[in-house]
Amino acid sequence: MWNQILTDAGLSEREINALTVLSRKPNIKASELAKELDTTRLDAYNSLERLQRIGLVTTTADRPMRFSSPPLDQAVTHLIEIRKEQLNRIEQGLEDMKTGAKYSSVIESKPLDDEPKFAVLKERVHIMKRIEKISEGAKKDIVLTLGKFGILHLCRSSALQAVNDAAVRGVSVRVLSQLERRTIRFYQDLHESIDVRHSDDLDAQGALVDDYEVIQYLNMESNPVGRGKNDAALMVESESFAESQRNLLDTIWEEAVPYETASKRFTEERIVDPLKLTIDSGSFLEKIREVLQISDDIPEEDTPFNPDAFLASGLEISDARRNLESGGIEALSAFGIDIESLLRQVGNRVGEELSFSLRNIEGNIEYLNEIMDWWEFAGLGQLSYDIDPEFHILVEHPSDKPGVLPIHSLDDGIIEGALLARYPEESGVVVTRNILEDKKNTVRYDINFNSQLLE
Repeated sequence: MWNQILTDAGLSEREINALTVLSRKPNIKASELAKELDTTRLDAYNSLERLQRIGLVTTTADRPMRFSSPPLDQAVTHLIEIRKEQLNRIEQGLEDMKTGAKYSSVIESKPLDDEPKFAVLKERVHIMKRIEKISEGAKKDIVLTLGKFGILHLCRSSALQAVNDAAVRGVSVRVLSQLERRTIRFYQDLHESIDVRHSDDLDAQGALVDDYEVIQYLNMESNPVGRGKNDAALMVESESFAESQRNLLDTIWEEAVPYETASKRFTEERIVDPLKLTIDSGSFLEKIREVLQISDDIPEEDTPFNPDAFLASGLEISDARRNLESGGIEALSAFGIDIESLLRQVGNRVGEELSFSLRNIEGNIEYLNEIMDWWEFAGLGQLSYDIDPEFHILVEHPSDKPGVLPIHSLDDGIIEGALLARYPEESGVVVTRNILEDKKNTVRYDINFNSQLLE
């Protein structure tokens, strides 16, 4: 009976025999499976490869590897769900064709032992089906990494409902993504309790569920709205691996920007992300001890209270603080606070926002001319560009007076931020910053457009 059902589900006789053995005898080697099937190890591996690809076989990391599968009834249920998903895609494709619309695995089972298990899932339909299943069984939390276009894949599959249902029943669901203009609206399909954050550097896709199961994409089709026939993902069932993955995701999460803030780039056409500044390294306790002349040697035992000594020390500290207060900006360097560095970082952000506001300008010359016009209007330092010795932008500022804000660093940061936002590493344009030794407060940015036309 099972044979006929599994045949109707699309499995070959060899695959059915292999699945039957694995469901009865989990954690067996390929050689043992071959012996059970009275066939060669090569034939056994061929059967295991497809069963693993559609998510019906898991593998341990032992040497040699050991293979397992769920009970036959669960395997059939999984195959039925795959067929339903494929049918839904066909129906959706037909509907899209009629309307002219442009867009339109494995079964969850408890481990039989504590051995880490892994499987390679191929094709997006199988990967999303697995995410659906583990989301349905999630008890504590789910972390989804969706990269730039993963939200499309989630919303086009039944996994979306499983994730939302998990959030409704109290499971903590977090989503790490790289927001994109064309996909921003799809996040509205997530349940309101789901926390979404944006990271510019995150392009990975996967899932982490209940500190046990991890899914990590290995390959994704370049076409974000394709069928995902060439998608591949690694599924790992391991508490230790899940823990290390969680530590990584938590670190990224802390640095990521909340959805409400990041989405303003696309809904309000402006950058309002929090600006994080760095000031210096080293021990700030040591710095303040030096500035206030505090001794490192504190008595191990309490000394009798001496009012005169207490008042005297208080006056000394007050004098030190007054000296710092009257020292102006220069006094900040004593604490390791580099004002030039801070102003340059602020300038980077101003430049990034300026470049964002000019992003619709296609020509390089037109873009640079707009920068010049804005610079002149703002009344900042001297700015010019030339082709000798190569194409460059020169940022000049009069020498700063002692004790005043080093505005030249702000100027420098604005140009740096604008250029790097316009010409990131992947653009093919190389931007090089050079400090001119013979001219104080002057920085030159050499721009190598390579084979691109300077238009």
